[in-house]
Amino acid sequence: MTAACNVVVLISGSGSNLQALIDSLGNDNPARICAVVSNRAEAFGLQRAHAAGIATDVVQHKDFANREAFDAALMEIIDTYQPQLVVLAGFMRILTPGFVRHYQGRLLNIHPSLLPKYKGLDTHRRALEAGDHEHGCSVHFVTEELDGGPVAIQAAFTVEPDENVDSLTGRVHAAEHIIYPLAVRWFAEGRLRLAEQGAMLDETLLPPTGYLLRI
Repeated sequence: MTAACNVVVLISGSGSNLQALIDSLGNDNPARICAVVSNRAEAFGLQRAHAAGIATDVVQHKDFANREAFDAALMEIIDTYQPQLVVLAGFMRILTPGFVRHYQGRLLNIHPSLLPKYKGLDTHRRALEAGDHEHGCSVHFVTEELDGGPVAIQAAFTVEPDENVDSLTGRVHAAEHIIYPLAVRWFAEGRLRLAEQGAMLDETLLPPTGYLLRI
């Protein structure tokens, strides 16, 4: 039996990926969400956590003079839960290098594109404008390079001829809700880890685009 893996989830908004993670727990999944932390007190994801009986904390970035002070306070809260993994689920803050280094190898993010394409914002519009035939999302380890850490898993699907930003957004959200719980479970089971050369699954080095799931 794999020991429980304590997970802290960081959110800023509705928490749909948080809900997917919550729904994936139980049975033989060793991941255990011990806390949800938000930088916005009004984030609906906090209500999702309350409904699931998960502890919550709010650390509002606007209460701090700079990003470093905010991240220091955030780390202090997170570390009280002694997590093996910290998961960014719609956490709309750019993290400082010090924060990223503190959680190196145990910090995951999900990004709404097939990395390394379309780092940053507005990914669905950019994919459409480029005429891409394929789109999707990526779970990656967080490093100091924005959206540049080693990819663990991607979900990819074919872009339909009549696709628009709204339809792509919905399809990517659905894909995120499949692969994020999977990546977290792999990590909790000890199957997924960050090595010097990149992301490894079952002690095999993954390609730069990670494990590919076509949906």
